[in-house]
Amino acid sequence: MANLQTNYLGLDIKNPIIVSSSALTNSVEKIKKLEEKGAAAVVLKSLFEEQINYETSSLLQHKRYPEASDYILHYAKDNTLNEYLDLIKNAKASVSIPVIASINCISEKDWTNYAADIEEAGADALELNIHIVVSNRDIKSKDIEQKYIDILKNVKEETNLPIAVKIGCHFTNIGRIVDRLNAYGAEGVVLFNRFYEPDIDIDKLKFTSGEIFSSPSDIRHSLRWVGITSNLIPNIDISASTGVHDGKAAIKMLLAGAQSVQVCSTLYKNGIDELTKIIREISDWMDNKNYKSIADFRGIMSYREIKDPAIYERAQFMKYFSSVE
Repeated sequence: MANLQTNYLGLDIKNPIIVSSSALTNSVEKIKKLEEKGAAAVVLKSLFEEQINYETSSLLQHKRYPEASDYILHYAKDNTLNEYLDLIKNAKASVSIPVIASINCISEKDWTNYAADIEEAGADALELNIHIVVSNRDIKSKDIEQKYIDILKNVKEETNLPIAVKIGCHFTNIGRIVDRLNAYGAEGVVLFNRFYEPDIDIDKLKFTSGEIFSSPSDIRHSLRWVGITSNLIPNIDISASTGVHDGKAAIKMLLAGAQSVQVCSTLYKNGIDELTKIIREISDWMDNKNYKSIADFRGIMSYREIKDPAIYERAQFMKYFSSVE
């Protein structure tokens, strides 16, 4: 039987399948069930800076006494943090798999100070879930990139936990930002984050949420950049995310060079039993190919390992659609 054990962020995990940050990982009971179904690790539902700031601001709008503002602000943040720290402690006491905390950051200071508390609570690693929406055309791209670096630097000053940075795909040069994150101490990177996207209800003339879940076709973009980045920055761990809905998709990510694969949408759509199916499919495929371990095949289809690496760079469909009328 194939050995699915691998390593991510310095953590030994029993297989490459991690349940990503979501409501699936926001309670101990849910995490225990995920472990039973085969999850090798979990990323806890993110502690959202923006949400807490919004909720605190809503409370303050109804207060007549400005002097109460600071108290309410600190109370709201501390209360939410304490609940999160309790989740980490209780999860660590209840399961044997690694528990990775997650912070959704938008600022470089204050919020990142919680990293030390997260480490003390017993988290095995920390994922920085960063997304900065820029609506000011005068802000330069390099300045936005620097914000990611500054958040990472501030967190590294507060904790010795291994850090993975979860980023979106909308960078001009993904290889550069991953390389810089690695240079400033990130042990891993998650490719890619899936963000809230607005939509418009044209009948009610109001904003709604776009599609929440990924689809299997979403794997194409993340697969490309896992394949390229795993060779460009070989000393950073890559966790592949977005579009992984079955064992075949997970295998593709591993072939492209990922150390681990994060799943979420398929568990919402098909139930957490899907975890067992994905893991079994990887194991059966490895047995069929006579691979004894993940290391035997990880990265053999990455950018520099294939005869024609331009496959990863090709942006147009000339070969396939040039003759279509």
